[in-house]
Amino acid sequence: MLKHLRPAFSLVILMTLITGVAYPFAMTGVAKVAAPAKADGSLIARDGQIVGSALIGQNFTSDRYFWPRPSATSPNPYDPTGSGGSNLGPTSAKLKDRVAGDVDKLKKTGIATPIPADAVTASGSGLDPDITPQNALMQVGRVAQARGLDVGKVDDLVNSHVEKRLFGFIGEPHVNVLSLNMALDALKS
Repeated sequence: MLKHLRPAFSLVILMTLITGVAYPFAMTGVAKVAAPAKADGSLIARDGQIVGSALIGQNFTSDRYFWPRPSATSPNPYDPTGSGGSNLGPTSAKLKDRVAGDVDKLKKTGIATPIPADAVTASGSGLDPDITPQNALMQVGRVAQARGLDVGKVDDLVNSHVEKRLFGFIGEPHVNVLSLNMALDALKS
């Protein structure tokens, strides 16, 4: 029996070393040469300090900042270790209550325009760093008032941060919330 088990164990160990160690290290090495910033997590720095990633949303809650879409990770919003959807379906009372609460919160900030879906629904990963241009433009009045800035200036800032579709047809136009908020901090009133 040992004669039959030895090759099986040897293959398990060999394949683990190849697919679990050698291949990931090789791909990481290639990625670090081909696209070093992306291989390191697309980290964003300000004044030499890492402030976030272009790939993971952050929980901005102050009226002085643009808010991201809701996060499905709990108990900590935008926690990458808890990535995943909430698994709440369209008939879920809990989901309906949360969305209704988010809509009320937005309306209390003075928003009178139709509320885009991404302002009250989480993404599949719960970590989406981007919002639609409509969501960002909806928040311009609140942010401009909280910062004492001209609405037109903040509106122009949002429009300059809209990322178009890749190659003109892949994906949807979007705004990276962290990038927009960093540019907002750089604006002078």
